[in-house]
Amino acid sequence: MDIRRATTVDELIAAEHLYDGPARPEWVERFLAADGHLMLIAYVDGAPAGMVSGIEMLHPDKGTEMCLYELSVDGPFRGRGIGRARTQALVEVARERGCYDVRVGVDTDNEAALATYRSAGARDDGIFTMHTWDLTAD
Repeated sequence: MDIRRATTVDELIAAEHLYDGPARPEWVERFLAADGHLMLIAYVDGAPAGMVSGIEMLHPDKGTEMCLYELSVDGPFRGRGIGRARTQALVEVARERGCYDVRVGVDTDNEAALATYRSAGARDDGIFTMHTWDLTAD
C-alpha cells in the first residue's frame, strides 16, 4: 500500500469511486485550490483503494485544528488496515502542519468507522450531536 496526497484533478477524479457520488471537475479544482484542504489516497497495486479528506479550521483563540471530513475504503480492500493507515497519515500531516488536534464526527452506530478511529488512536469525547441546515432543500 502506498499513501499519497492527491495534488491533481486527474488523481481526484480517478478516485471518484471512493466518494458518495461522481467528482465534478469544477469542485475538484476548487478543492485543490483551497488552502487547508487535502486528500490522502491509498493505492494498492497502483489503483485507488481508499481515501481520507481533511480540512484545516483556524480560530482566533484556538489556532488550527484538522477536521477529518470523510474516510472511505473500496469494498474489496476493507479489513486490511487501509482506513487506519490513512487516518494515522492524516493525523501525522496535521501534526506536521501545527494543528492542535484532529476531530471527526461519526454516527454512533457506524461500528466500522468507530473501530477504525479507535485503532488509529482516537478517543471518544462523549456525547455529540450535529445539527445541519440543508441548503439544497426546497
